[in-house]
Amino acid sequence: MQNTLLLSLYHLIATFPFPIILALGLNHMKHIRFKKAVQMVTYAPHFISVVVMVGLILQFLSPRSGPLSALAQGLGLEPVNIMGNPALFKSVYVWSDVWQHTGFACIIYLAALSGIDPALHEAAKMDGASKLRRVWHIDLPGIMPMATILLILNFGRIFDLGFEKVLLLQNPLNVRTSEIIDTYVYNIGLKSMVPNFSYASAIGLFKNVIAFALVMTVNQISKKLGQSSLW
Repeated sequence: MQNTLLLSLYHLIATFPFPIILALGLNHMKHIRFKKAVQMVTYAPHFISVVVMVGLILQFLSPRSGPLSALAQGLGLEPVNIMGNPALFKSVYVWSDVWQHTGFACIIYLAALSGIDPALHEAAKMDGASKLRRVWHIDLPGIMPMATILLILNFGRIFDLGFEKVLLLQNPLNVRTSEIIDTYVYNIGLKSMVPNFSYASAIGLFKNVIAFALVMTVNQISKKLGQSSLW
């Protein structure tokens, strides 16, 4: 439970702002070809399968043949076994997710930005507002309802970290920090010598009840603050 909560909160805090920042940057980019190139480069990793992505991560971070290990050896340093260090597992999981999904996640914010009336920007320019001021006073308020709804939905998935990726990145050296609820359910429900289906089902039900309660709570808080809500 502790590993799941810490990894979920770390993942939510790290991944939520980057699509917004990327969408704001792309929205104000004037060079069309460069903008399309950036979009293609940032969108492409999203379509890489989990197995291939984990293979790339393990190859890149390999203490024997990885580029980081070669760089460390070139600098006269000892190569570090990053995947064998329990303290680094969360950062590897989270920041590889940031790299893979930020470009695709910003699409919905670009759609929200396209719905903002251009006359607001023209009026702000006439009043001498800088680009940063226009972003702060026009673009951010324009996408805030969408961001609020996505944040509520993300709280509902706070226990759903992506079972496949965690399982594939897990090894005996980092299991102390990489064992989450989903992998625990898999181990006791399917992998153990005597599968305990009832206990595994109870854990899954508990996880879903907590996720539902979180969605309800965050939705009510959003209503109280006068922001957008799911209902």
